[in-house]
Amino acid sequence: MKKIFTVKGMDCANCAAGMEETLAKIDGVKKVRLNFMTEKLTIEAAEDKIDGVVSEALALVSKFEPDWKITAR
Repeated sequence: MKKIFTVKGMDCANCAAGMEETLAKIDGVKKVRLNFMTEKLTIEAAEDKIDGVVSEALALVSKFEPDWKITAR
């Protein structure tokens, strides 16, 4: 299953790349893509794990990048 989000407030492409690497390490993530240019975060995980994966991903982002605002598309 795939979930797509808009991420506002990213001002550093390297920070976005680092966050993408961090999110990819979450247990259950099949694929993650954080695109600095389009302000788009895509997370893929098994349907039975997607809610937990998304919750953990959003918590990590808010911990390390509190100025980023994430909304579902």
